Amino acid sequence: MNRQPQTYGTISSPTDVGFSDRIATQFNSYTDNVVTNIYTINSSIKTLENALKLIGTKKDSHGVRNKVHVTQLSTNQIASVTSKDIHKLKQLVAKKDKQRQLQVEKLEGNFKDAVGRYHTLQKAVAEKQKSHLLVPSVSVDESEQGNSDDYEKQMQVQKTRELAFEQDLLQERETRVRQIESDILDLNQIMRDLGSLVHEQGENIDTIENSIDRAAGNVEEGTEQLVKAASYQRSYRKKLCILVGIAVVIAIALIIILAVELKK
Repeated sequence: MNRQPQTYGTISSPTDVGFSDRIATQFNSYTDNVVTNIYTINSSIKTLENALKLIGTKKDSHGVRNKVHVTQLSTNQIASVTSKDIHKLKQLVAKKDKQRQLQVEKLEGNFKDAVGRYHTLQKAVAEKQKSHLLVPSVSVDESEQGNSDDYEKQMQVQKTRELAFEQDLLQERETRVRQIESDILDLNQIMRDLGSLVHEQGENIDTIENSIDRAAGNVEEGTEQLVKAASYQRSYRKKLCILVGIAVVIAIALIIILAVELKK
């Protein structure tokens, strides 16, 4: 299905300073993928909700169970891919780009919410499937029973069929239980992946904050030095003016003395 690239909220122009066209294209592509995948996960939730209502009722069937199985396999894969796309989005966004950071955080929050609801519903469906396991159908050959005159032979055939049925039932039960358990999304792994991203971002943010603190300290120290330099310069100018004044006074005094001497 063709979908137009979604921005999932207002974002800056791709030609913003520090956000090249190539990176902007990648950002919009990953954003669109995440939005689409979240929508798919929510659709899977509705599918599982409908299946949950049918399991254990007269409408329950192998078709219903198989649909649940296929839905969970595809959705689990989508959830794994989405967590990786969110990781890539975080790597693309510059730390100073607060608007896009908020956009990615919103996507991540919506993803966690959808996956959390999906996982809870998965467990409910799994428990109900295990408590209402479907039994394999066994056909009965009525013609063989009707043509047999030997009662003991009929009983032996019946016991053989019952043993085969029980064996098939146990095998079916074991296979179904394993399938149900394997279909459960490893939510812990998804959350660990997202948690590690948060941890990595935290370390980067700490590094940036330290750099900002150092820069602020350097600016403050530089300001103090400038203030001191300005003070020294004012003091120097004041002293220079005094010296010039004294020199002028001395020069005037010498001129007066010379003028008086010349008159004599």
